Amino acid sequence: MTTIPRLVPPFTQSTAQQKVKVAQNLWNTRDPHKVVQAYTPKSIWRNRSHFFEGHTSIVQFLQQKWAHEKSYMLRKELFAFQDNKIAVQFWYEYQDAMDEMKWKRCYGIEHWSFDAEGENGEKDDEWK
Repeated sequence: MTTIPRLVPPFTQSTAQQKVKVAQNLWNTRDPHKVVQAYTPKSIWRNRSHFFEGHTSIVQFLQQKWAHEKSYMLRKELFAFQDNKIAVQFWYEYQDAMDEMKWKRCYGIEHWSFDAEGENGEKDDEWK
């Protein structure tokens, strides 16, 4: 299992930037079991109109997501940070297996809140 660097709040410009790039690299593995390591066991996610909580739900969501999002490549950039919170601009491209493998792009802002150990407890997405 991959070891995730422990970057803990309160964040500085440098540690917030590192936290964003660690997340980007984890997501680009397209391995739900690696991605979920960065989140608390009771982490709460909002994805568009869907809300779910906990590692099992996150893994299931990511497995379904990547079952049809082929050639997935994500980019995340630090937007803002303060204390234990980070805002991230993201965009990704993929080939849609449900739509004749057409290339598609999504982008938006995420708001993250971290516990004292540096694990992400909340992930709230705003998508376009």
